[in-house]
Formats: sequence, structure tokens, C-alpha cells
Amino acid sequence: MQSRTKDEQINKPQSFVKQAALLASAALLVRVIGFIYKLPLTNMIGDAGQGIYAAGYQVYNFLLILSSAGLPAAISKMVSERIALKQYGNAHRVFRISLAAAAAAGAFFSILLWALSAHIANAVKNPDSQATLLTLAPTIFLVAVMSVFRGYFQGLNNSVPTALSQLVEQIINAVFSVLLAYYFMKWWDGDVALGAAGGTAGTGLGALSGLIVMCLVYKLNRPRIYKRINAQKQQAHEVIRFDGRRKIIVELLKTAFPIIAGAAIFSFTNLVDMQMVMKRLTEAAGFSDREALALYGQLSNKYVSISTLPVAISSAMATASIPSIAASNVLKQKAAVIKKTNTALRLAMSVSIPAAAGLFVLPDQILLMLFKHYPDGGLLLRIGSISVVFLALAQISTGMLQGIGKIYVPAIAAAAGVLVKIPINYILLGDPRINVAGAVVGTICCYAVSSIIDLSSLTKATGATLDFAGILIKPALASLFMSLVCYVCYYTLYFYTKANTPCVLTAIAASVFSYGAAMLYLGGLRESDIKTMPMGKKALSLLGKMGLSGCLKR
Repeated sequence: MQSRTKDEQINKPQSFVKQAALLASAALLVRVIGFIYKLPLTNMIGDAGQGIYAAGYQVYNFLLILSSAGLPAAISKMVSERIALKQYGNAHRVFRISLAAAAAAGAFFSILLWALSAHIANAVKNPDSQATLLTLAPTIFLVAVMSVFRGYFQGLNNSVPTALSQLVEQIINAVFSVLLAYYFMKWWDGDVALGAAGGTAGTGLGALSGLIVMCLVYKLNRPRIYKRINAQKQQAHEVIRFDGRRKIIVELLKTAFPIIAGAAIFSFTNLVDMQMVMKRLTEAAGFSDREALALYGQLSNKYVSISTLPVAISSAMATASIPSIAASNVLKQKAAVIKKTNTALRLAMSVSIPAAAGLFVLPDQILLMLFKHYPDGGLLLRIGSISVVFLALAQISTGMLQGIGKIYVPAIAAAAGVLVKIPINYILLGDPRINVAGAVVGTICCYAVSSIIDLSSLTKATGATLDFAGILIKPALASLFMSLVCYVCYYTLYFYTKANTPCVLTAIAASVFSYGAAMLYLGGLRESDIKTMPMGKKALSLLGKMGLSGCLKR
């Protein structure tokens, strides 16, 4: 009895919010590490080198999506549904069959990228990116296999392996990207193209380390997994029917394909940016090839990297919501689905809206602090700050739609967004006064259209009445107050010190404090939210001592 209780405790699913908080914390830390290593990398290879790096990476990312992007979401959904119905053997069978399929797909696209690297580099108008494509080719296979392990454990409502592997992967990536970029440039007389290839080589080493972690975690958990499967076989009063290989593959393809399609369409927007930025800036706006490459480097390395940093939170919540909502949906728990929908949207916007406000207020100052030798691109960050909100909405609603089985809607929404983006890009990029900022405007419109379609479909499918006050109004009002504090704090300190970095850091700290205080005053924070944060119980205790616990919603 004691061992059974212990086993039940081990396998007991954690709550959706805790899963989301764990993944969000790991994802944010991963993004921070990724951003930190890009600082010395950018200072080594410059905006032009980052343009080469980004060109190779965008092509790799597109092929990676085609090979495996839908697998974690599809597998976690399929596994969680079977676990909810106590079909433990079928859940593990999904994992084993998916592993073989992912390995085959990953190997195919890795070989394809390696063989066609020169042709692809020329096709995207960036021949210097061939070396980055060659170093990234093996990574497609590694990530495809790793995605199956991550999807399986997420389907078991265990986000620890995914979070751990992401952290290890990014740490190794950060260390070796900088080291290899440095030595490649040193050995080849400062060639920025080979420096960029050294940076992408670190990505492969990081993926290999992440896969090793997932394999070790699976090996440690395998006895427990088989123990539960065998116990069910012994207790069953009738023969347990296992899903056939064909049935699982068909279900996997049906589930993964629309997810892959939606992700591929969004990734395609980056390829559109790369192709159109280089072509329109040189042919219509009158910039040289090198100038256009540097502007593309600002777009991809600065605007995209910084604006997507806070979106890591909503991306993690989307990942965590899929198995949780899928389980509630398969058990016909409509009230739970509606509650999780509002919770996920509210938490995502509570982070994304103030992040967008902060980027709008201090874009040039943030870039000067981070890229001392290459600080250009502040206008892109200010214009594109609103895209943080729309991208977060699109990601979180996509995850929930996938969880309830509406897997085609995000693909349709993404396609609609791209159809809006392409003509906007074409027109605005050709104007020398707007130049690369036109791609940012196109991206905002793309995400806005996609998020509106996703949200309207989500509310219609679930019957949920959205908590607009908690999701949008309270975070927006608190962010408005925070922006005022941030602006006054920075410029007051800078007037006396003329030191940008200390002023930015102080303004950010004051912004976090003022936003939290405003949310407390407006009743935008809940006790359950704080419990999921690091040292949440101590924070609740402190608020109680300060007499502020009454401001929290239950």
C-alpha cells in the first residue's frame, strides 16, 4: 500500500498553472541566456555578420518546423488524452512510434539541407550563409528526436525534463557559439561569414547536449513507466487493446500537420522578411548590399530577439496548456476548459503588455546598453513593441485551440496574417524613408490578424466569456502608470549622471515595482498567480504583513 501511494504521488499530474510557470521560468531563462551570448557575438561579427547568421538560421528553422515543429504539441495531446482515459500502454506506444517517425523525418531534412546548402544560400540572396547552413544541417535530426521526448513527458504532465533539457541545451549553445565564432574568425582572418558559422555550430552542440539529457531522464523513468503499464495489464479483467501502428501514425500526422502548417507559415514570414528586405532595400530604396545586410541584421538580431524575449512566457503557457486542456476536453469538463482559457490569457497579458510598454519607452537606451558598439535599431524596437502583445495572444490562443482539437484554425489564421503582411512589406520597404521599419509594420499587422482570428475561434469553440478586465484593461492601466515611472526615473537619473546603463537598470527595477503595485491596487493580481512565482509563499506572507493581501483576488 505504501509503495502504491508513493507511485500515485509520483505520477500525480501537476496543475496547469504550475506546469506553465515551470516552463515559463525555464523559457525566460533560456531566452535571457540566448540574449546574453548574442551580445559578444554581435560585437565580434557586427550587424552584417548577424545578417548572415540570421539568414542561415531562418532557413534552418523553416526546415526544422517542417520536420518536427508539430511533434511536441501533437504527442503531448495524444499522450495526455490516453493518460486521462488510463490507457498507459497506448500512451507509451505513441511515444515509441513517434520516435521512429521523427528520426526518419529529421534525417531526411538534415541531408536535404546539407546537399542543397549552396543553392539555398544563393536563392535567399545571401551566398555567405552557406557555411551556417552546413553547420546547422545535423541539428535538424537532433532536435526532431528530442522533440518526441519532450512531447511525451509534457503529455505526462511533467514539464521538468523539458525545462532541464532546454537549460542545458542553451548553456552549451551559448558557450560554444561564442568560442567557435571567436576561433573561426581568428583562424580565417576575421571572416564574419565563418564567424557566423561558428555561432551556428554551437546550436548543434547545444541540441546534442539537450538530447542526451532527455535520454538520461527517460532511462531513469523507464522502470516506473513500465511498472504502471504492467500493473494495469495484471489488474485488467479483459484483454487490453493496443492502438495499431497505422492508427497512431495517421492520428499523429492528422494532429501534427496543421500545427506544422501554422508554425511553418509564421516561420515563412521570416523568410519573406529576409528575401524582401534584401531585394526591396537594394532595388527600390537605393541601399547597397552591405547596408541592406546590416539593416536586416538589426531587424533579425535586435528587434526580433528582444521583442520575442517576453513572449517566451506565453509560448511556455501555450505548451503547458495543450496537454492540460486536451485532458479536460476529452473528459468533457467544459468549465475547466473555460477557466484554463481565461487563466492562460490573463497571465500571458500580465507579462506581455508591460513588456511592450517598456520597449516603447526606452528602445534606444536598451540597445545602447546591450550593443555598445552597434546600438542602431531603436526605431524598429519602438514601432514593433506592440507586436509583443499580438504575438503573445496568437501563441497562447494557438496552444489552447490545439488542446481542444481545433488544430486547423491556427494554420488558417497564420495564412491570413501572411497574406496581409506581404503587400505591406512590399510597399513600405521600397520607401527609403521607412526602409526596414516596413517589415516591422508588416509583422504587427500579421500577428494582429492572426490573433483576432484565433481568439474569436477559441471563444466560439469553448463558449468562454473572456475576462477582458483581467486580461487587457487592468494590465494596460498598470502599464501606463509604469511607463510614466520608467520615463521619469530614467531621464531624472540621466540628467545628473549621464550614465546610460545604470539609469536603464534602475528604471527597469522601478518599472517592475510600480507595475506590481499598480496591479495590486487595481486588483489585477490573484493569490494563485503569486503562488506560482519563485518564493511565492513568502511574497504572500509579506503582503499579508503589509496589509495588502486583501487586494488579491482568490
